[in-house]
Amino acid sequence: MTIKNISTLGQLKAAGYQSKSIKDELRDNLIEKIKSKSTVFEGVHGYENTVIPELERAILSRHNINLLGLRGQAKTRLARLMVQLLDEYIPVVEGSEINDDPMQPISRYAKTLIVEKGDDTPIYWLHRNERFAEKLATPDVTVADLIGDVDPIKAANLKLSYADDRVIHYGMIPRANRCIFVINELPDLQARIQVALFNILQEGDVQIRGFKLRLPLDIQFVFTANPEDYTNRGSIVTPLKDRIGSQILTHYPENIEVAKRITQQEAKINEAQSSLVTIPELAKELLEQIGFEARKSEYIDLKSGVSARMSITAYENLISSAERRALKSGDEHTTVRLSDFMGVIPAITGKVELVYEGEQEGADFVAKELIEAAVKTLFKKYYPKVEKLKKQEEETPYDEVIHWFFNGSGFELLDDVNNATYNEQLESIKPLDKLIQQHQPETAAKDVNFTKEFILWGLVAFKQLSKYRFTEGVQFQDPYGSYINNLK
Repeated sequence: MTIKNISTLGQLKAAGYQSKSIKDELRDNLIEKIKSKSTVFEGVHGYENTVIPELERAILSRHNINLLGLRGQAKTRLARLMVQLLDEYIPVVEGSEINDDPMQPISRYAKTLIVEKGDDTPIYWLHRNERFAEKLATPDVTVADLIGDVDPIKAANLKLSYADDRVIHYGMIPRANRCIFVINELPDLQARIQVALFNILQEGDVQIRGFKLRLPLDIQFVFTANPEDYTNRGSIVTPLKDRIGSQILTHYPENIEVAKRITQQEAKINEAQSSLVTIPELAKELLEQIGFEARKSEYIDLKSGVSARMSITAYENLISSAERRALKSGDEHTTVRLSDFMGVIPAITGKVELVYEGEQEGADFVAKELIEAAVKTLFKKYYPKVEKLKKQEEETPYDEVIHWFFNGSGFELLDDVNNATYNEQLESIKPLDKLIQQHQPETAAKDVNFTKEFILWGLVAFKQLSKYRFTEGVQFQDPYGSYINNLK
C-alpha cells in the first residue's frame, strides 16, 4: 500500500509503520548517503575537508548544532540542506498544531482524538520540505513567540478557564515538532529567552506559564552565531552552550578557485547577459582577489568579516557594467574590460564595515584601493617581479612598454568606447603583444586586450607608470617622461 492510500491510523499500523525520532531519521539517511558515496550537502564548496565532516559527525552523534562563523559563510544554507536528509514523508495526526506522530501522540488534542476514533483517526503525510522552521533572533523576541502563551480569545471562544491547557497558543518551537528548527544569530537573543530553551534542549519538554505541561518535543535544533557577537552585541549564556552538542566553525573560501565556483553558482546572470558579455578567466580571478584583499585590509573591520555575497553582487555589477556599455555603444557582443571594474564599487562599499581609518579615507577610496591591491597581487602571479631598485644599465621585461610611454604624450582609454575603438587603442601599444607572448603565450585571443589593460594597471601598481582618472576614462603616462615633457 502506498502512502497516498494510507489515511487512517489503522491502515498505518497494518502497513507496519515504525516511529522514528528526527535525529534518528537524519542519522540513518546520512549513513545511507555515506555508504552510497552520494554528495550530502550539494552546492556547498570549500568545506569538503573541514566543515562538512564535522557536521556529519554531529548528525551521527544526534547532536543539536551551533554553526559559528562570520557572515556570508553558508551557515544557514548548511542548515537548510539538512532537510534533504529527512524521510520524504512522515504521518501526522490530522488537525494537530504540533505535527503529532499518530503512533506516539503528545498533545492533548491528538490523544483525545485517538481515544475517540481509534483506528479511524485520520492522518495526513507531511513532506520534508515543510519540516523546516527558521527564526532570526532579535532583541524583541519573546518567550511567547518561541514557546507559547495563554490565548484569552481562545479561552473566551471555547468558554474555558485559564487553568485549562486547551487555552494555550503554541509558539514557533512546539509547532516545529518533528522538524529542523534554526535560530539565526543566537547571541542576539536576550539571556532570559535563552534560558527558556534549557529544558527543551536537555529534557525535550516545554514550560508555558504555570501549566503542568510536558511535551516531549522531537526537534533538531541548529543555531548560527557570529563569534564576535559573544562580546559585541550579546553572548550565548554558558548553560545553553553546554546543552548544544556540537559547535562547528565555518570559514571563508581558502583559495580563488573555490571562491570562483561559489560566485558562478550564486550570481544571478540571465541568458541575455551571458550571450552579450564574455568575462575572461583573469577578470574572474581579479574579482575574487578583491575579496581576499578586503579580508586583510587595514581599512576594514576584519571582525565583521567580508561576506561571500560581496563577490557575488560585484560579479553581477561587473556583467551589468559591460552590458550597459555595449548597449550604449551599439556592440552586439563585448568582453569585460578592466575599466568596468569601476562599476563594482557600489557592491564593495555596501558590503564592508570600515574601521576609523577607512571612514576617514572614504568608502569609495577604500574600494578603489582594494581593486588596485588585487591587481598588484595577481600581477606578481603571472608576470616577472618588478624590482624597486635596479642598476642603470640593467634591462627588465617591461623596458619596451615603459619606453613607449616615455616617448609618447600619454595614452587615454575611454570607458564607453565601442569594441573597435577599444581594440585599436590597445593594439597601438605594440610592446604589450611581445610581453604577453613571452610570459603568457596561452592567453586566448578574445582575452588579449583585457590582459593588456591588466598589464598597464599592474605597472601602475608597481609605480612604473602613472594613471589619472578623469570623467570619461583613464590616462596612462610614464611618470618621468610626462614630467620632462612639461619642463620642455
